[in-house]
Amino acid sequence: MQVVFFGTPEFAVPTLEALIANKHMNVLAAVSQPDRPSGRGQKLQAPPVKLTCQKHNIPIFQPEKLSKAQDVIDSLRALKPDLIIMVAFGQILKKDVLAIPQQGVINLHASLLPAYRGAAPINWSIINGDTITGITTMFTEAGLDTGPMLLRKEVSIDTNMNAAELGKVLANSGAELTIKTIEQLQAGVLEAEKQDDSKASYAPLLNKEMGKINWSNSADSIHNLVRGLIPWPLTFTTFRNNPIKVWQTARVSTDKVDVLEHQTNKQEPGTITLLNKQLFVRCGENSLLEIKEMQPANRAKLPVYEWINGLHLQSNEKFDF
Repeated sequence: MQVVFFGTPEFAVPTLEALIANKHMNVLAAVSQPDRPSGRGQKLQAPPVKLTCQKHNIPIFQPEKLSKAQDVIDSLRALKPDLIIMVAFGQILKKDVLAIPQQGVINLHASLLPAYRGAAPINWSIINGDTITGITTMFTEAGLDTGPMLLRKEVSIDTNMNAAELGKVLANSGAELTIKTIEQLQAGVLEAEKQDDSKASYAPLLNKEMGKINWSNSADSIHNLVRGLIPWPLTFTTFRNNPIKVWQTARVSTDKVDVLEHQTNKQEPGTITLLNKQLFVRCGENSLLEIKEMQPANRAKLPVYEWINGLHLQSNEKFDF
């Protein structure tokens, strides 16, 4: 089986590695997004798929826009692949690219389609408080994640799992599902299933403004937002007029709620209560949230007790919002 791989981030690497390791697959080349500036120094950094290809001596193409890179399209056509396998490539394929492989383009999508079509399904499933998500293999067509489905697999979301952690689970499960999909297609035992568009939902791109915490919202919704926006763009608040990124929160156990309730039940949202070097915040709907890890401006992230000690923090101070 002659394969070309399309993908860019770390999420795509397990599937690429699985294809390379499979004795029935020959990865002819890969296509990824270009190197991008990263970090404080804004040095160009190669995407994980490129680094994997370099490790295995696989040719790699990195067009800024594949639809306008006719030389790359011609090179891919000359390879005469049986399949293109796509995982988080980051560009929508046009008809001339979709027509290149003899057996079609298979895409691995990080949701149970038709739910969460779009760019950020992992993040939005957590932000919305879902307890079940999954992965889907599908034939790619010109629309946004609208192609006929092949295989699906459910994955549970733990109440404290963040988007980065869930992404690793889905990436590994997705690699297995992709190989299984190819094998079943080759064996002639798998038929594609049309998506029910009436059940579709969308997972749009994330942006930094989404991360501003409104302490008038419930503790559960804030907790889900914190988990869903890791590792980017992260949630943030301000304290004493200084910005703070919030990296980890936790729901408050029943026994602690009983202890805290008499101290906090008349507090305004955003008010801090300290108990045994733990930090609790009064949120909307008469709820409480524990903050466990944060990052003050121009500093590394740190456990909350270090922040408490460094500022000589007292109960009844408030986060701004």
